[in-house]
Amino acid sequence: MPVQYNSSSPGAPGTWRYGGNQLKRWRTKANVTREELGAASNYSPDTIKAMEQGVRMPTARVLDVADELCHAEGLLSAAKDYVRREPFPARAQDFMQYEQQAASLWWYEVALIPGLLQTDAYARWLIGNRCPPLDDDVVEERVVARLARQALLEARPAVACTFVLYEAVLRNPRVGKGQLLHLLERGRRNNVSVQVLPFSRAIPSALLGSMVLLETRDHERFAFTEGPSSSQLTSEAAVVSSHTERLSMIRSEALGTEESALFIERMVDEQ
Repeated sequence: MPVQYNSSSPGAPGTWRYGGNQLKRWRTKANVTREELGAASNYSPDTIKAMEQGVRMPTARVLDVADELCHAEGLLSAAKDYVRREPFPARAQDFMQYEQQAASLWWYEVALIPGLLQTDAYARWLIGNRCPPLDDDVVEERVVARLARQALLEARPAVACTFVLYEAVLRNPRVGKGQLLHLLERGRRNNVSVQVLPFSRAIPSALLGSMVLLETRDHERFAFTEGPSSSQLTSEAAVVSSHTERLSMIRSEALGTEESALFIERMVDEQ
């Protein structure tokens, strides 16, 4: 049966919502106000409210302070082992799970270096300049998580990975010499191919946005598309087939792997 996930809002992890609910229940039972808990833990009452609603992650400090104030006998403090910040935005988590099960993967990008090919500096620039801005610790966690995904390129058995990059991706001033050299290094792996679609070879279907196609080791096939505030992961055969046909057209216009490497090398020389 086809699997389809659509997401237009970031949502909140279930552990946050459950932890916040328990925090509110214990606080109410002990007749402790949000103001009192906030003052004792050095948070505003509005922040305490956001934690109780699951909008923000209940922090270890709040859970420990609430545990003592509400006489929870360690039951609230114990939540620290389960209430953790998710390493990926909620709308991308399903895709990340299937990505780690991939036997083959095809990725087309029109604006950004794919996550599996990013350097630390480039990933940090992208994640650290979100709007609204992320807290420093969230940025660090997401950078680490993104770089950890790249172990897929060195997995055994090998995962066949094909990346096609529109020239605009490489022309971004933030794509410096280090990132270009990283692309060349990754492209030398037997299981990784990197192709460039030059401006001069662009076709209308190449301008419609990025996409990822993957097949799992259980031979499930998925298509993933992502925008600024929404994403779609689907195994619906008609949709996967449509994306596959579009990618085939794009790849037929892109430079071959050797030509692409020469293209990137010329850009390195221009730096």
